[in-house]
Amino acid sequence: MKLGDYDLGVPVFLAPLAGVTDKAFRETVCSVGGKYVWTEMISDKALTYQNSRTLSMLDLHGEAEPRIVQLFGSDPETMARAAVLAIECSANVIDINMGCPAQKIVKNQEGSALLKDLPRAQAIASAVVQAVDVPVTVKMRLGWDDNKMVALELAKGLESVGVQMLTVHGRTREQFYSGYADWDWIGRVKQEVSIPVIGNGDVFKPEDASRLIEQTGCDGVMIGRGALGNPWLILRTQHFLNCGELLPEPTKEERIHIALQHFDRVLRYKGERIGLNEMRKHAVWYIKGFSKAAQLRDEIMQTKTIEEMRTIFSRILE
Repeated sequence: MKLGDYDLGVPVFLAPLAGVTDKAFRETVCSVGGKYVWTEMISDKALTYQNSRTLSMLDLHGEAEPRIVQLFGSDPETMARAAVLAIECSANVIDINMGCPAQKIVKNQEGSALLKDLPRAQAIASAVVQAVDVPVTVKMRLGWDDNKMVALELAKGLESVGVQMLTVHGRTREQFYSGYADWDWIGRVKQEVSIPVIGNGDVFKPEDASRLIEQTGCDGVMIGRGALGNPWLILRTQHFLNCGELLPEPTKEERIHIALQHFDRVLRYKGERIGLNEMRKHAVWYIKGFSKAAQLRDEIMQTKTIEEMRTIFSRILE
């Protein structure tokens, strides 16, 4: 598939995950062979206010194209201004979040709240498309709940105003991340529009991605929770889709080696206090499935210094 000037083949995207897909994690995914990564979702208001923390989330220096920035908001004009600012920070693609289910987002009529206000959702997309000269995409859910499945209507409306790609998470807002993603609905959206559709939801191994594409006809896949502590999954899935060959899982030594590199990146970008706090959750994900993982998890969550964290990793390798 093509997105603007970019020929992406059958892409495997790392999903934008709040508090997870920061620069350190994006670099880690790319260091093990992943290609297509997205920023965390970024507030349009905070960006237009030039909030320092928000601007740091837009650090795209050294990252390969296409550099995809996801924005969230509820006002078309503010979203358009934020999109322009993101382009000035070297974004190549602007994605609009219409799927985040978090209450703190929804209460401000942002994220998946837009599934209940399709005119506003379409107006936001139209304003952003008109404001920038790069591809504009949207990540959405199927609807607010089972009684308000708006995916088909929304998809057609977004295509009509110039959105160039849709990512469809096969759940409603009411589901959050429970139950199973409804891949059949992803297929229905794909049949309804002519622009590329990316399938998202319940892809935890390369074979899942292959089944998703076969079942829905979607143009690519997006992996979110499956990549937590497993940055190799993006490459392994891409390779499986391209070659039909299943690359081996990373060894314990490889997992710890990359976890330590990831830790170094987090410390470089966030400093010791914030970096250690944020790395604890990643460290727990990296050791999933290890011997005595529960005991290690408790130790990791109690670490108070960089040295304590590194000591735990070193002990795992012994």
